[in-house]
Formats: sequence, C-alpha cells, structure tokens
Amino acid sequence: MSTEGRSAEPVSATSALESAGFVRIVARADGDALAASGLLASALAERETPFQVTVGRTVAERSERARAPTNDGDVTVVVGTADAVADGEHVLELEATDRPAALDAVDLVRELGATPDPVLALAGFVASGGDPGAGESEWLLETARERDLLERRPGVAVPTADPIDGLAYSTRLRAPWSGDPDAAREALSDADVGDPDALDADDHRAIGSLVALDVVGADEATDAAAETIGRALRPDATPEAPFATLGGFADVLEALARTDPGTGTALVLGHDVREPALEAWREYGRRAHAALESASTGRYDGLFVVGIDDGPVEAVARVAAAARSPEPTVLAVGNGEAAIATREPGSLGATVEGVARELAGTATGPDPEADDNSETGTGVEYDVGHRRGYLRYDPDVDESTIIAAVRDLL
Repeated sequence: MSTEGRSAEPVSATSALESAGFVRIVARADGDALAASGLLASALAERETPFQVTVGRTVAERSERARAPTNDGDVTVVVGTADAVADGEHVLELEATDRPAALDAVDLVRELGATPDPVLALAGFVASGGDPGAGESEWLLETARERDLLERRPGVAVPTADPIDGLAYSTRLRAPWSGDPDAAREALSDADVGDPDALDADDHRAIGSLVALDVVGADEATDAAAETIGRALRPDATPEAPFATLGGFADVLEALARTDPGTGTALVLGHDVREPALEAWREYGRRAHAALESASTGRYDGLFVVGIDDGPVEAVARVAAAARSPEPTVLAVGNGEAAIATREPGSLGATVEGVARELAGTATGPDPEADDNSETGTGVEYDVGHRRGYLRYDPDVDESTIIAAVRDLL
C-alpha cells in the first residue's frame, strides 16, 4: 500500500490541462480537497475547458472513477490518494497527504495563468488543520486582506452572522452547550446577544470571552481545548464570501464534503447554495456533538478511543482530538466505520492502510502479498487525508479488533 502521495508535477500537469478537451476532477471527501477542486474548476472555466467534479469517499471509489474509460483528449485529476491509475497524461494525481491539497491546487492554477480565489484557498487550508497565514499560506492571507476580502475582528469563527446559531453547531470547538442552540443562548445570555447584524466589536469580544471560559472550563476539557479555542478566537471576517468567517467557511466545507458533496461542489463552483449548505452543516454538527455526548471512551498509551452508536465518525474524532482527548490520537468507532484524527504532524497513511489490511485478513485470512490496497475484496475500504484517516468495513467486525489493529500500528 502506498503511504505517501506525491504532488502532480506542475509542468506536466499544466501541459495536460492546457490541451484537455474535458477534465474530470475526482476529489477526496474533505473540506481541503473540496476547496482544491473548486480552485481548479474555476481556472478551467476561465479557459472555457469543460469539466466535471465528483467526490470519492474512499481510495477505492476514487481509483475506480479514475480508471473509467474516457474519450481521447480527456484528462482526469484525482485530488487525494488513489491506487496506481496513472495513464500517461490522461490521469493526474494531486495526492500529497503531508501538504494541504488547496495549496497544491493554488500552484497548479497559477501555472495555468489563472488567479486563485484566496478566500476559498485559505478556507481549504484551514479545513486541513492549518492556521491562516502560517507557512505557505502567508501570501494568500496578505492578498485577501489587500483586496478587502478578509477583516480581522473579535469574536469566534463561525459561518453565520447569528453567533448562537454558529456556535451551537460548530465542530471547531466543544462546550457543554454544543449541539443545542437553546442551551447556547442561555449560556451566552450575559453577552446580551440581540440583533446579529447590530453586534459591534465589544459584543463580539464579550461573546468570545464567554465561549472561551465555557470551552476550557468544561468538566471533560483537556489542555488541548485551550489551544483549540485560541485558534477560533479573533476570526477573519469574510464580507464577500457566503459565510461570515474564514473558519466558519472551513467548517461548512468539511460538513458538505462528507454528507452532501453535491451541494459542496456547487458551493465551491460559486453557485448560491448558502442556505442548503448551512442546513447540512447544522445537521452535521448536531449529530457530531450528540454522538460525542453519549459516547463510550477508553484510554490507551497514545490513543483515545471514542465509541458511538450513530454520527459522523470523522467529525467526532476531530472534535475529540481537539478538545476531549488526553492522548494525541483519537479513534472514533461507529457502526461499520471508524475514523482516526491526530494533533501531531505527519501522515496517518501507514496506520490506516495497515489497519485496512489487518481487517481484511480478519475476514478472509491474511494476504500479505495482495497488491490491491484500497479494496481488499472483503468490503474493507479506507481513506487518508491531512492528519486523519477513515475506514469502512463489515459492521460485524468487533470494536476490539479495530482498537487492537490501530494500537499495533500507531
């Protein structure tokens, strides 16, 4: 199984896309890859090159689509890890797991002579776990501010102008009232939140202070919660974007990539789908926080396990890693699927792929010589992203088997 991706070479990718008659973009199911797809699609639209964007939930799904027959002159771009599908200049892979896909897409877009949308690129970068302005994203942040597309203000990073609505469903923080707008409203009553459009800097500052106290003061909060809320405070407002802040935009991208990729694709292509996007985001956040509230937990050396009956496992793993886990890595186990999230740098590719192989061996007997590394023939599939992983398998597999496999390979 391949554990590290490689970015498409800009020159060869540029040449292939410049001469393409039609481009299929097959994206990984996360906010970073979704943003990258939108950036690339916009550049193709500017060149009047026809294109199609789809989202593949697992490596197997993306690989299958990339292998599908195409017409002469067509090019497929896979944003995310895929099996060996390259066919000369007909399949390009933006698959690095150690660098945000949005940054790879920005480089490619510029090679095509187009100007990338800095807000969408930064939203993808934030969705990957980056801080806006850090590292290679610094020039994007400066560009967005010079163009008055971003404006730093007090408060918390949420997608809606109404802070109660935004905070209740946000998966970028965890407080005692998360997932419950009525409880959030009561908890923030001292901030006297009235008309959301009339909030001034002092109002946002008061809201930020109350939220920070609730997040770090929660009974189950860990030291990581302070760092998490620190990153969500003093957000970049996005007056020209569909959502109120950059961090809120990233949160919506994450939700849509996993639960409503059609709406997510329409969003990054510039269509007006704000309301359905927010509805999908609210449901995603509500389910994630409800699942975490009723979850069982277990602590091992270096690993925190969260068992849930229902809910988005990747959101649960990410929120737990950010605010509830005393260990750097979290495994969220649901019904026939699991997710791994970590606060530490580096790829989880080797771990996720190894677990997928062990699960396949549990079902049919070990096959260490197998070449197919995304679909083992037993229904075990996986995906790898920036500091995260996802597994889909037979629901009859016992939770203890998953835990043992992850512990062995961390």
